[in-house]
Amino acid sequence: MVMNEPVGKRAVVIGGSVAGTLAARVLSEFYREVVVVDRDEVLGVDKPRRGTPHTWHAHGLHARGYFILEELFPNLLCELRDSGIPVGDLARMKWYFNGKQVEPADSGLPSITALRPVLEHHLRERTAALPNVTYRERTDVHGLLATRAGNRIVGVRVQARDGSAEERLGADLVVDASGRGSRTPVWLEELGFERPSEERVKIGLAYTTRMFRKRPEMFDGWQSINPVASPEHPRGAFFGQVNENECILSLTGILGDHPPTDARGYLDYVKSLPAPEIYEAVKDAQPLIEPVTFKFPASSRRRYERLKRFPERLFVLGDAFCSFNPVYGQGMTVASMEAMALRAHLSRRSEPDSRRFLREIGKVVDNPWEISTSGDLDFPGAEGKRTLKVKMGNAYMAKLQYAATIDPDVTAAFMRVAGLVDPPTALMKPGLMLKVLRANRRRPAPQATVTELPRADRESRAA
Repeated sequence: MVMNEPVGKRAVVIGGSVAGTLAARVLSEFYREVVVVDRDEVLGVDKPRRGTPHTWHAHGLHARGYFILEELFPNLLCELRDSGIPVGDLARMKWYFNGKQVEPADSGLPSITALRPVLEHHLRERTAALPNVTYRERTDVHGLLATRAGNRIVGVRVQARDGSAEERLGADLVVDASGRGSRTPVWLEELGFERPSEERVKIGLAYTTRMFRKRPEMFDGWQSINPVASPEHPRGAFFGQVNENECILSLTGILGDHPPTDARGYLDYVKSLPAPEIYEAVKDAQPLIEPVTFKFPASSRRRYERLKRFPERLFVLGDAFCSFNPVYGQGMTVASMEAMALRAHLSRRSEPDSRRFLREIGKVVDNPWEISTSGDLDFPGAEGKRTLKVKMGNAYMAKLQYAATIDPDVTAAFMRVAGLVDPPTALMKPGLMLKVLRANRRRPAPQATVTELPRADRESRAA
């Protein structure tokens, strides 16, 4: 890291998870001091913590995210490998779409299957080691400090959880990376600004996860085995190696069909997946934890970029800006893309421009939001607006995923888009479309899945 002439004296980041840590890493290049404030103890922590219950479950770092992290943290790949974390090719994992295994391909796209808290720990340790970055742990942010006119943020009000008095922490820039529970909409109202409008796509997702002792024969050479949920097979899973001795199995269920937390019900759910090798691998495996559940009711996007008025020196990113359905594994990668947008914005060496930055972040999340919400709206029970573009896109996507069961070139192209390396429009190239259309001449009619529950049963589970 090389600091040129600083943009300001102090930047404060609210939230010390991936988005906040990556923001702090970038801000360290432009501010004399960077302070990360988190309500939990975060340094040295490589296990799930109270403030981040979703980190119990399987996470993926897409290829674009990895490329960015390697730029921000040189030699990260070697560091992860040396610690026993599996790193492989995204398109050489065992993927199932619509109940059928796709052809593996050599895509050159790395995929890291570390436990989320472990990866966070590596990133935080590297960031906290920077001489101008400080983490204020077990500290709550009670509100923003603003000028008398209220049009510029000059700091935050914080209070340590040890009973100390509230204090005023001045800042030349405040970055909200506090996640889905962000208080910025409330703080904006208190300052006389409008809240951002919010778009939501209700999916009623639940993860249920269990860790197991790994045995050599479990994966048969695969880094992970992933039956992805689809309308024909709405139950999904991510079964992956996370280190030399352990593996993780996260089951996914939508629209109230949630994976059970009792041991027998959990295994029954595993048995219903369109990937029978997962059940065979874990039916008599040694569990390391009891099943843990996390519920995700809806994807949500706060439209900060559309606000006509917004206080200066306040930025928003990460899940505080846009929270994606986690089954697509986009969160950490989008956070890394936003960190690079932050770097590009500050590299102009002009005054940070809040509204301009929020528009830039809006462009960053456009493609990932389109990918995840379109996928959600392919399920008839998901609540959201189905435009003609969404309907046509999902019809084509079903054809493309079937073609990937036959042609590895289609698999590689799909994974480049899923890995956020290429935009969705890359799947519409004439040569690829021709491959898709040819493959679908042999496509059988979709069959109803035995795992789909009657509507009344789904509704009773959702209650």
